[in-house]
Amino acid sequence: MNEQDFGFETQAIRTQLERSQYQEHSVPLYLSSSFVFEDAEDMRASFTEEKDRNIYSRFSNPNTTEFVDKICKMEGAEAGYAFATGMAAVYSTFAALLNSGDHIVSASSVFGSTHALFMTYFPKWNIETSYFDINKPETIESFIKPNTKILYAESPTNPAVDIIDLELLGAIAKKHNLILIIDNCFATPYIQQPIKWGAHLVVHSATKLIDGQGRVLGGVTVGSEDLIRQIYLFSRNTGPALSPFNAWILSKSLETLVVRVEKHCENALKVAEFLENNPNVNSVKYPFLKSHPKYEIAKKQMLLGGNIIAFEIKGGIEAGRQFLDKIKLCSLSANIGDTRTIVTHPASTTHSKLSVEERLAVSITDGLVRVSVGLETVKDVIADLEQALS
Repeated sequence: MNEQDFGFETQAIRTQLERSQYQEHSVPLYLSSSFVFEDAEDMRASFTEEKDRNIYSRFSNPNTTEFVDKICKMEGAEAGYAFATGMAAVYSTFAALLNSGDHIVSASSVFGSTHALFMTYFPKWNIETSYFDINKPETIESFIKPNTKILYAESPTNPAVDIIDLELLGAIAKKHNLILIIDNCFATPYIQQPIKWGAHLVVHSATKLIDGQGRVLGGVTVGSEDLIRQIYLFSRNTGPALSPFNAWILSKSLETLVVRVEKHCENALKVAEFLENNPNVNSVKYPFLKSHPKYEIAKKQMLLGGNIIAFEIKGGIEAGRQFLDKIKLCSLSANIGDTRTIVTHPASTTHSKLSVEERLAVSITDGLVRVSVGLETVKDVIADLEQALS
């Protein structure tokens, strides 16, 4: 059979390193900081990159290579690089490609640490960011300047679960010769492949659904070979590499990604339907609910709706606090994409330092609750949410 014809699950399971002399069925851990050379010529050729081989695990490692190769095949990417965390992937991707004086156009609904990069740290290097409202995509082009280099968005967004049309972003990036970068963390490569819609780079926090069990940190960026080359050289020198152990864990996790994500999404849809009919809930956002304002776009570009739900609890901040205090089964945690259902109330926790205006600018209302639906028996998750809402 031609490897190109293999299905998604087969690629996730059968993309492996070559077996060693021990003929192992499961790829071993390569816990080595460095690798040896045969002679002076081998060492010279390796450091000048005339040979494609492992030199030092900050540059590459067999376990990391296997993990990246799998993500590339899943996303339809040419190359990639793996990082210690999702934010290391975000930072290194931008830092490798941007110069002083460059400009970013980004959706305003981005992860809090990404927002901090754009607003606090990049301005120190004369890199400016302009935000557009994800619900007003017709305004995007008005933010583009002669020095704009990158167009960036998450879809679905964190934490409000908004959706943006990736095909539209791809067309805008092509028209204005911009690098389109998409954070695909909430969707995973199984649910959505942004490169199909025109993205040049795709970023993941592998800590989330890719790991799926709350065990290890990791990040990865994949995309066009020329851009990844720049990211690789930057990262090779600055050192944000993924550890071989975490890469080994994440590569194993990808073997079960499809079965896990399908169950996550099946549970999430049932929870979303329950919440939509609960009298103590004002509104619910889940991409595959017909009530989601971007339902048709979600159906176009996503295979399933994901495992994240955002809903508006009646009673604002105080009701949100009371809801968290009454939770019994679900976890109160900052992570998402775990086997265990996790609930957060951003206005009283993660985004409590922001003003009301600042929160509303990124779709975080006083009563917004985010649920990362896990793999428990779904009736037990619903029962816990129901008693906490009562």
